[in-house]
Amino acid sequence: MGNLSKIVDALPDHYGCVIFTGVASTFVNMWMGINVAKARKQYEIPYPTMYSSDNKMFNCIQRAHQNTLENYPQFLMLLFIGGLQYPRTSACAGTLYQLSRIFFAKGYYTGEPEKRRWGSFGYIGLITMLGCTVGVALRQLRVFPH
Repeated sequence: MGNLSKIVDALPDHYGCVIFTGVASTFVNMWMGINVAKARKQYEIPYPTMYSSDNKMFNCIQRAHQNTLENYPQFLMLLFIGGLQYPRTSACAGTLYQLSRIFFAKGYYTGEPEKRRWGSFGYIGLITMLGCTVGVALRQLRVFPH
């Protein structure tokens, strides 16, 4: 446990905000998963059926969750790596992105897929995290001085 303490102590100030942002994203994903489970019951779509051939509403609810899961690995990578150098910026950008996923899902849940654009403001957060992560890479490559 001593080595882990050294690693934690080496993390930048405010990195806990980055960690909490990652934790909060778990709750957003759980909320979406619960909504899919409720929709499965309501529309009688059994597991392991991924999409319905005749129920657009279920497909919209399922698709919102699936799209979020498809984008989750890069979100976490950008959040945690960018946060090593820019913890507050990365945490704020990650929070904005997660908030946008709620709007994205709520738009999709209307049954009108074009309303998923309600969450398009999340690209601001995603691009910000991308910039932070590129900054970390450039600094590590000594392109930028320490």
